[in-house]
Amino acid sequence: MHHTSFSFQPGSTPLLVSIPHAGTVVPPTIKSCLTTSAHGLPDTDWFVDQLYRWVTEAGAGLLVAVNSRYVIDLNRPPDDAALYTGGGTGLVPHQSFDGTSLYLEGLQPDEEETGNRRKQFWQPYHEQLDVELNSLRQRFGHAILLDAHSIRDEVPLLFTGRLPDLNLGCYKGASADPDLISTCVTALGCDPGYSLVVDGRFQGGYITRNYGQPQNGVHALQLEMVQSVYMNEQPPLYDPERAAGILPVLRRLIDALIQWAPGHA
Repeated sequence: MHHTSFSFQPGSTPLLVSIPHAGTVVPPTIKSCLTTSAHGLPDTDWFVDQLYRWVTEAGAGLLVAVNSRYVIDLNRPPDDAALYTGGGTGLVPHQSFDGTSLYLEGLQPDEEETGNRRKQFWQPYHEQLDVELNSLRQRFGHAILLDAHSIRDEVPLLFTGRLPDLNLGCYKGASADPDLISTCVTALGCDPGYSLVVDGRFQGGYITRNYGQPQNGVHALQLEMVQSVYMNEQPPLYDPERAAGILPVLRRLIDALIQWAPGHA
């Protein structure tokens, strides 16, 4: 299924993989307001859709955003409330991760423009997420959402030093069953070549926090991965040799998510 702002392939298991930040499309009316440096879309989760493309063969559903996060950030709340203390980028970002302005002088989007983008780009993605998760829960008794992301190894404005390779977020344990979280930690920790942290700098964004309601049978987790694990950062270039190292880890994670079922106490 192709909508103007996302592509969606339904799966045959309780797992849905969401990729909200790999999109690179910027409508011309918005692009004309952006700075030259912003045209390069430096904060994109480059090639995450390529890295996870195979999940549909494993039986997972796959929902991928078409538009850049500079158009609107699908992993932010619709009211633009802050996710983390100490800042971060908003629903319609005005600055890049390195703090430079994305917009030419005087062309920043106002409240009306933000509202229009929310209606045109944010709502359809979230309506699809909501409908599919409800459908999976009714069909299987539970639904699992994996929100897949990547980020540069070092972003001084957002965090100090270098991130661990794999950053699993479950909103301090609130967005998924504890047994499912530990199952994921085991799967992700299977290769000592990759460092792992749970609920470190990234505890899960709006998607994980909003849809992860284990008490209602919907479990959500976010995996933020450093980009050097599977690509060259400058210029953005997918590296099949690097990716070949992390893919078995991701396969174990996806298999574990698909096979997991809530325990019956």
